[in-house]
Amino acid sequence: MRDVTRRARQLVESGFTLLWVRGEITGFKSYRSGHWYFTLRDAEAQVRCVMWRSDNEHLRGSPEDGAEVFLEARPTLWEEKGEFRLTVRRLVPTAAGGLWQIQLERAKAALARDGLLDPARKRPLPTFPRRIAVVTSVDGAALRDIISVLTRRWPSVELWVVPTRVQGDGAETEICAALERVNRVPDLDLVIVGRGGGSAEDLWAFNSERVARAVAAVRVPTISAVGHETDIALTDLVADVRAPTPSAAAEAAVPDRVSVAGTLDGTALRLARALTTRLDVGDERLARTADRLTSAMVRDVERRRNALERLVGKLDALSPIKVLARGFAVARDDAGRVLRRVADFPPGADFRLTVSDGDVRARRLAGDA
Repeated sequence: MRDVTRRARQLVESGFTLLWVRGEITGFKSYRSGHWYFTLRDAEAQVRCVMWRSDNEHLRGSPEDGAEVFLEARPTLWEEKGEFRLTVRRLVPTAAGGLWQIQLERAKAALARDGLLDPARKRPLPTFPRRIAVVTSVDGAALRDIISVLTRRWPSVELWVVPTRVQGDGAETEICAALERVNRVPDLDLVIVGRGGGSAEDLWAFNSERVARAVAAVRVPTISAVGHETDIALTDLVADVRAPTPSAAAEAAVPDRVSVAGTLDGTALRLARALTTRLDVGDERLARTADRLTSAMVRDVERRRNALERLVGKLDALSPIKVLARGFAVARDDAGRVLRRVADFPPGADFRLTVSDGDVRARRLAGDA
């Protein structure tokens, strides 16, 4: 194989001289050695490029992804990988932005115009989700990372995987269709959409305006996790929460059962202490109330006894028996009527005198005046 790639390299380099090309930079990486590696693309093709430190050190800064540039380069073949690439000698920025960058800015402006980038529309994530849907590739590491984190942090959660391609031709359509299916999942609490890392081209489906609008149309809160921490896609901007990686998305989606258990233990301990304190306070208040009630009852009984004694004294003072005991007598006829006037005693009439210890028979004499 080495002889084949060496001969292919010789053919490529002999067939080309230095040439100027125009395109958009993507996947730019600068290594500690000072060498630059990136991809140059236009609407129809792309090619990998390398620019050695000796050629780029005079430039005032490294280009950014999406920048459109003119390159003076020599075509060659990387023998170790059998890969066609350009060895860049000179790099000159153009006045215009890259084609893909222009498309991205237009899509972002359209989403902002419709209010989809407004922070006020973002919804809070559920604290304890029971059912989560994940829209991603079933073959990618992102799904494995999400499952691993969810299982470790909150194993009771129910996970629905809605598979889709996440790059290449047809990815946009499949992602939009998957998000539409998500809206038909019953009792859904949360959606995670995204993929693992890759080049700008690999992540481009998530910069699609169609995909961003489909994410915004999901009826439950969404987490967008596309690429690495430094990658920000349109879906990140319209989702309710942006996670730097799929693993971080899973961590944001569910609580940590160890932390929740610790919180519950602490809450139970504080509740037990509070109940014990309340019971102690209640016992003290009940004891004080019982003392006050007993004292009040004693005072009330004493007051009523005194009042009764005063009434008994008054009744004693008015009692006929007491009056008779003081030397008075009451005259009554045989029918028991009290005789009060002289006219009630006709001459010769019999009557009774009631004294303190009984009755005495009496008669008015005929000659009594």
